[in-house]
Amino acid sequence: MKSLAIVGRPNVGKSALFNRFAGKQISIVHDQPGVTRDRITAICRLGQTPFEIVDTGGIGAEPDPDFAAETKDAAEIAMASADIILFTTDGQTGLTPLDKEVASRLRTTRRPVVLVVNKIDHDRHENMLTDFAGLGFEFCMGVSAAHGRGMVPLVALVEQLLGPATNFQEEENWETAPRIAIVGRPNAGKSSLINTILQNKRTIVSEIPGTTRDTVDIAYAHRGKSYVLCDTAGIRHRSKHNTSVEVFSVMRSEKAIERADFCLLVLDAQSGVTSQDKKIAGLIQKSRKAGAVVLNKWDLVKPEENQQEFLKDLIAEARRELFFMNFAPMVALSAKTYEHAQRVFHMIEKTRQHAVRRVGTGELNRMIQISMQRQPPPLRANKRLKIYYSTQIIPENPRPFQAPHFLLFVNDPKLLVDHYRSYLTARIREHWEFPGLPIQFRLRGKESRSEK
Repeated sequence: MKSLAIVGRPNVGKSALFNRFAGKQISIVHDQPGVTRDRITAICRLGQTPFEIVDTGGIGAEPDPDFAAETKDAAEIAMASADIILFTTDGQTGLTPLDKEVASRLRTTRRPVVLVVNKIDHDRHENMLTDFAGLGFEFCMGVSAAHGRGMVPLVALVEQLLGPATNFQEEENWETAPRIAIVGRPNAGKSSLINTILQNKRTIVSEIPGTTRDTVDIAYAHRGKSYVLCDTAGIRHRSKHNTSVEVFSVMRSEKAIERADFCLLVLDAQSGVTSQDKKIAGLIQKSRKAGAVVLNKWDLVKPEENQQEFLKDLIAEARRELFFMNFAPMVALSAKTYEHAQRVFHMIEKTRQHAVRRVGTGELNRMIQISMQRQPPPLRANKRLKIYYSTQIIPENPRPFQAPHFLLFVNDPKLLVDHYRSYLTARIREHWEFPGLPIQFRLRGKESRSEK
């Protein structure tokens, strides 16, 4: 699919324009300069032909000095791979020396450049375009990203310059590909893990907590299967948020869990499982998402001797702390040295295979009856749970990594207490495993016949 890169100096409205093209809020929009750091991608479907749009960090200045070089490099990569460049400026501020610097850089790209003068909110602002005519670009258009003004002719011009669509079917595959959300506390190594999987410096990595701000979606193919990797901002306790930008970042990360098909929880092996790690794991559990746990920075904790025994104890301790996510497989690895990194997609693909597993109704009922004979349900108000019949619910249009659901016909749904639910879940896993998948029960009572 052909692509369009949105570039310009900081705080001219690139992210607002990106969101307008995308038709939804993806990039964080804020008055604070330097909010965007990584390359953010999406698909524009406003016209006749879909095309990829790429948001970039501000170039030509250093409002975010800790990441100035990395932000510039990411923008350079976006420009080098784009078919068209959208040079975005601020009509309200007027032409600045930084705009002229960016313009000089863009003249060397050998790609079509469309000069977009943003914040032209009214007809009376049209005269602001004359300030930018001296830059000498063939195409110059005034728009208002905030209000959508001028977007229709801008999209039409972009489509004209891009020409016929290519690889549309391939992009459709990416649109329906499973979403793998990489989540965790700040500085656990989420972005490093993404780069290790891709074997490419796709996302900005730093020892400074909070480096990643936006949720970055990256298309990835592994052994012929398509995935979308979602790099997210580190989630820390709300009382520790320093800025409104961080608040927005964390909200996007929490949304990424809800939208994901599979969640990869990244922990810092040096710190062990913290209370915040447990809260993030709780978000995954509450959303009933498939998932796995990565203990990163293995290279910093492994001993010189008895590594296998230490590794076994490390994972066992993490399992005790995250007992409520006992369905999630765990792996200790080093995103920095690549040690054990190949095991990540082994876990993901094994979970994907088990998600389509179907349990025979007769086999399921025999297993449940044997399990209940071995350990009868507890009495509750002088009543004991009875399970008359059970079957697996097969959804008509299952999502990848769909959690297995079992329908139980019982005498009274209230009689299934939590520990006996856990017991039945464990017996099912003994027979059919379902790694990485939270098992769900739906109960239908004998009298009401209503699902609960």
